[in-house]
Amino acid sequence: MYSVLEKKYRRLQKELTVGAISLAGVVLTGTLWYKFVEGWSWEEAAYMTVITLTTVGFGETNPLSSRGRLFTIALILLGVVTIGYMVNRFTEAVIQGYFQEGMRLRQQRRLMESLTKHYIICGFSRTGRQIAKEFQAEGVPFVVVDANLESVEDAQAQNYITYQGDVTLDETLLKVGVERAICIVAALPSDAENLYTVLTAKTLNPKIRAIARASTEESVKKLQRGGADTVVSPYITGGKRMAAAALRPQVLDFVDGFISGTDRQFYMEEFLLDPAVYPFVGHTLRQARLRSQSGALVIAIRRADGHLIGGPTGDTVLLPGDTLICMGTSEQLRSLNQILIPITSRRRRRPRND
Repeated sequence: MYSVLEKKYRRLQKELTVGAISLAGVVLTGTLWYKFVEGWSWEEAAYMTVITLTTVGFGETNPLSSRGRLFTIALILLGVVTIGYMVNRFTEAVIQGYFQEGMRLRQQRRLMESLTKHYIICGFSRTGRQIAKEFQAEGVPFVVVDANLESVEDAQAQNYITYQGDVTLDETLLKVGVERAICIVAALPSDAENLYTVLTAKTLNPKIRAIARASTEESVKKLQRGGADTVVSPYITGGKRMAAAALRPQVLDFVDGFISGTDRQFYMEEFLLDPAVYPFVGHTLRQARLRSQSGALVIAIRRADGHLIGGPTGDTVLLPGDTLICMGTSEQLRSLNQILIPITSRRRRRPRND
């Protein structure tokens, strides 16, 4: 399955190829006729064919027989049609940006083939646009996939790596490297499409983390049963946030500042403890001295079995597979990043600068 842009590129490529082959066939036919029927030399036959096709107005190289003149008339007509077709196709290719499009498609393929441990955003609607902005701000590699040509062109205008296709199909997800990705975000307007996308992604890469958008509470349950690790309903989440803004405005602003970094002072990050690299697995937080070494604060610990410990004390033991949720300035989190191993084996993005 090719995108609309690729289909246009391939159509122009095919038409130019057909035109070039047709022109070569006409030149070969004329040369062979003058050589074997008229009895001329190869040089004379080729020269006569070229000046005939280009209609430069030169005289006959050698006297022609009656049938030779009839053939020359036919050769001129064939030449005019073939060359006219070639000029028309070439002009269309230049006007429609065929050559630039070819370079862009080749560059896009190379970028997609080189992507690893990346994120896939399915759908470039209002939700997808905001997700892309956040990912770009965090400096993580991602690719945008959408079936709508206008959305694809909009994403390309913002210099995002983009692919046009139906994300519910295996071939589309394979094109964007789903087997090498660490997370897929299904942000399509349709809950059914998001469910199919999650199912397809989980089938191709069972280890991928799937985030899905849902419009109704019933869809939330279905997406969870379909394999989505996290399901977000804009309406439910938006309602909760509006209620929190009304009841606890300062708390909401405080938390938003951590998540988005809008205040440029504090950030939140998460780190996975790897016992193969970090020597303090099995020790307490007090013995690890993470706060004194980095200045960052460990505000919660998620155990490997999913149990969450909020506000861990100095006596809390660090276990293999624990995820530390930490808070601090960008410099503090960078220091902590040098002590701990980030989530997954990928190179962890650094917190944004102040």
